[in-house]
Amino acid sequence: MLTTPALVAVASGLALGLGLIVAIGAQNAFVLRQGLRLEHVTAVVAVCALSDLALIVAGVFGAGAALERVPWLVPAVCFAGAAFLLGYGALAARRALRPGVLLPDSAGARAGLAATVGTCLALTWLNPHVYLDTVVLLGSMASTHGEHRWEFAAGAGLGSIAWFTVLGFGARLLRPVFARPAAWRVLDGVIAVVMTALAVSLALRGAGAA
Repeated sequence: MLTTPALVAVASGLALGLGLIVAIGAQNAFVLRQGLRLEHVTAVVAVCALSDLALIVAGVFGAGAALERVPWLVPAVCFAGAAFLLGYGALAARRALRPGVLLPDSAGARAGLAATVGTCLALTWLNPHVYLDTVVLLGSMASTHGEHRWEFAAGAGLGSIAWFTVLGFGARLLRPVFARPAAWRVLDGVIAVVMTALAVSLALRGAGAA
């Protein structure tokens, strides 16, 4: 039975988890695009949600504190993430410039499941913000709830599952808007800009931490 402090911990974890994850970023942009294309949506949602749960658990177990004691790891991950995001941004820019490949339905060229899952894993685990936010920040905040830290973690995990489920499976409601190639061009153009901006910010962070 959840006591009042436990409910507060769950609500706090849910609020902070949603606050950190509901933003335009590489992972969310990828989930949105897969949802719009109705392409391996279940696998993408599952990978994102399970990855977040694993990172939350790691943070509660104290991985955040351990990460802060390894000074070379942060810049290494920053540079690796920046390189990957630049490549993904270039692909998005290429799609935006070639409307012939901007197909809104499942009849278009589909990426294989392995390639899709691999891209999703890379966008998740090569993003330093995941470690800084989910592991370090959530882990630190969970510790402030003492014996109710796992209730806090459960709230944060619930937020991740709910968000990725809504984003992935709810994206199909926007498909009438993306029935026109021009809408896909705009979406991929935005994705390219976001990925490039994130890559630059990660590279600068890596240089500052080196």
